[in-house]
Amino acid sequence: MGGTGRESGRKIFMRELVGALRPRPEPPPALPLRQAIMAGAGPLFLALLVGVGFIAAFVGALHNPQPNAVPVGVVRGDQTAQRLLAAVASQTRQLRAIEYDDPAAADRAVHRDEVYSALASSPGGLSLTVATAASPAAVAVTAGVLGVAAQRAGIPLTVTDVVPVNPDDPRGVVPFYLAVGLVIGGYFGGIALSLALGTVPRTVARAGVRIGGLAIHAILLALAGTLIVGPGLGIWHQNLFGLFGAGTLLAYAAALFATAVQSWLARLGTTLIILLVVVLGNPGSGGIYPPEFLPSFFRGIHEWDLPGLGADLIRSVIYFPAGTAAWTAGKLAIWAVASVAVFLAATVVLGRTARPARVAD
Repeated sequence: MGGTGRESGRKIFMRELVGALRPRPEPPPALPLRQAIMAGAGPLFLALLVGVGFIAAFVGALHNPQPNAVPVGVVRGDQTAQRLLAAVASQTRQLRAIEYDDPAAADRAVHRDEVYSALASSPGGLSLTVATAASPAAVAVTAGVLGVAAQRAGIPLTVTDVVPVNPDDPRGVVPFYLAVGLVIGGYFGGIALSLALGTVPRTVARAGVRIGGLAIHAILLALAGTLIVGPGLGIWHQNLFGLFGAGTLLAYAAALFATAVQSWLARLGTTLIILLVVVLGNPGSGGIYPPEFLPSFFRGIHEWDLPGLGADLIRSVIYFPAGTAAWTAGKLAIWAVASVAVFLAATVVLGRTARPARVAD
């Protein structure tokens, strides 16, 4: 019986795989042409909304990124550093001073990705400690603005990069693109299962199996991503186990979110997923730019959207100490747990109506 079951499972798998690859011609006309046109108008309208939204969001968010209130650490009572920052603040809103009690606290903030840089007095003038790995764009703007201000004031400024970005990724784009790949692969996994098996499982047990399948999918996707940026391309060699764990969490959260949305909204849910994750999520993540470079609307999105959280988590895991990304990982865990709850609720509420009588799992 076991062998027959395995053989039947293989046949089902092969049949579904072949069916997915086989071209599907338009069925014989069952509706008059006018009604068929009206039936296709709805999906085309949704596709139009996605395309227009994609253009508006990406162009609106990233066409002219301007730094606004980029945080710079400074020690209370450091009059030279504070005067220079005050002079900058009187001319531009690009930088924002964050005060710390002592130099050790300011330095620790840079090393823990709380600020991109810290300005302090030094025997020869001023020193700017930066973490390029946190954001090359933010560090470049900070060093440029303070360099000009220090030159005007006649104060020497020394810049020290204590957390440099990897030379194989000088613009810091790999965390963003890796996160986008994991998110897209994750939500396509959820959509693929919904298309193959239906959006709502018939029982909670079947829902649990689907959740487990998505976990395996997320693990394999994160493993592939880690191998590509690690041994494959040689971009990163440090903390690959942490990167694998972060990637798994991100891909799993995206897959569960797609599954949860489709369980209630079916095909309309696919459009909503793309709108939230791609159309708003990708520009909201900022790409190579930190949230301080985005318009206020997208800056708020960055705090919770999947691509933005994923890029922040990957960057923290690779470059910064353990525990730095705890809250970021916690937000992704909230996405995952909430999605499971929504999916199971759909199974309980809607799965019963779809389940034939006297069918046991």
